[in-house]
Amino acid sequence: MENQSATGMDRVIKENRWIKKKYWKYIAGGVIIIAIILFFIFRDWTSTVRVEKERITIASVLQGVFNDYITNDGTAAPISTVYLDAYEGGKVEEIILEEGSMLKKGDVIIRLSNNDLNLNILNSEAQLAEKSNFLREVRIRMEQEKHSLEREVLNAKYDLVAKKRTWEQNKELYKDELISRDEFIRSEEAYTLADKTLELVMLRQKQDNEFRNLQIEQITENLKNMQMNLALVKQQQDYLNVKSPVDGQLGSLMVEIGQSISRGFRIGQINILTSYKIEADVDEHYIDRIRPGLTGYIERPNDTLQLEIKKVYPEVRNGRFKIDLVFTGKLPENIRIGQSYFIKLQLGQPTEAIQIPQGSFYQTTGGQWIFVLDKSGQFAIKRNIKIGRKNPQYYEVMDGLAPGEEVIVSDYTMFGDNDKVEMK
Repeated sequence: MENQSATGMDRVIKENRWIKKKYWKYIAGGVIIIAIILFFIFRDWTSTVRVEKERITIASVLQGVFNDYITNDGTAAPISTVYLDAYEGGKVEEIILEEGSMLKKGDVIIRLSNNDLNLNILNSEAQLAEKSNFLREVRIRMEQEKHSLEREVLNAKYDLVAKKRTWEQNKELYKDELISRDEFIRSEEAYTLADKTLELVMLRQKQDNEFRNLQIEQITENLKNMQMNLALVKQQQDYLNVKSPVDGQLGSLMVEIGQSISRGFRIGQINILTSYKIEADVDEHYIDRIRPGLTGYIERPNDTLQLEIKKVYPEVRNGRFKIDLVFTGKLPENIRIGQSYFIKLQLGQPTEAIQIPQGSFYQTTGGQWIFVLDKSGQFAIKRNIKIGRKNPQYYEVMDGLAPGEEVIVSDYTMFGDNDKVEMK
C-alpha cells in the first residue's frame, strides 16, 4: 500500500502555456516591424530649415481699405514743342539768338547764305525779262496784223457795195435792153465774187482773232508762271533768314557758325511755355490699366497738385511705356523744364480687401505662395495664395490667407527649397 502511494506522489504534472516558447521570436519580430511602420507613418517628413527669428520679417494679414494706386517719377516738359527745320540749305553766317532766348513769332534766329540760290534768282529774273520783251513784241505784231485785217475787211465791204450798185444798175438797164447780156452777167459775177470775198475776209479775221487771243493767253500764263517762280525763288532767299514760327522759348540750337546745312536739317526746337506737362515712364505691368483720363497727384508739404493722363504712348521700350500728364489746376511754382516730380497715379477706387505688406518674398514666389506662421509662432509652413492688385505699400490677397494670420514677408533666399521654416 505504501509503495503504491509513493508511486502516485511522484507523477509529473504538465505545464499549461498558451504561447509556446518557440513562437516568441516571431512575435517580437512582428512588434518591431509594426513599430517601424508607425514611425514612418507619423514622422514629419516636411523639409525644414532653421533660421534665427531676428533675420526674418513677420507681418500680419490685414483687412481694410485697399487704395489702388502706383507711384512714379515724372519730368516737367513744355506743353508742346515745335521743331525748327531748315526750309532752305546754306552756310550758317550768323547766330542771332542763343538757347533759352524768349521768342516772338517772326524773330530771326540764324542767317544763312546760299550762292547757288542767288544765281537762280538772277537767272529767273533774266528769263522773266526776256519773256516779257517777247510778249510785248508779239502783241505789237498782232496789233499790226489786226489793223491790216480790219482794213482788208473795210475794203471788201466797200468793194461789195460798189459791185452791188453796179449790178443793180445793170439789171435795170438790161431790162430796157440798153446793155448787152454779157455785160449784165459780168456785173452779177463781180457782185457775187465781192460778196464771197467779204465772207472769207471776215472768217479769216474771226479765226485770227481767236488764234491771237489764245496765243496771248498762253504767253501771258507762261509769263505769270515765271513771275510766280521768281517769287518762290525770292521766298527761298527769305528762308535763308531762319525765323521763329511761334511764340516760345528757344530750347536747343544744333548749329555752329560756318556749318553747311541741307534743306530739312533739324536746327533746333522751340518750347511752348503757355503751360507744362509731366512725362513719365511706367512699368509695362500696368499697361492694361493705364488709360487717358486717369487722375494723378503731386503731393507737396503745403498743397496737392492734380494731374490727368492726357496721352498713353503705345510703344514699350526696355519694359516701360511713356505717358503724358497735364495739370488740371494750378501749376507748381517756379516749375522748370527737366525738373523731377514724384507722382501718385490713381488706378481705381478704394475697396475693402485682405492685404499684406509688400516685401522681398515676392521676388522669389511671384505672389503664388508664402510662409504662414503656426499659431505657436515657432514655425511657418508654405501655403499657396493668390495675389491681386498692389500699391506701393500692400498686396491685395485674393485667396489663401485670413485676417489676423502672420506671414514671412522678407527675402526667401535663405530658405532654399524647404517647405517649413523653424525659428530659433
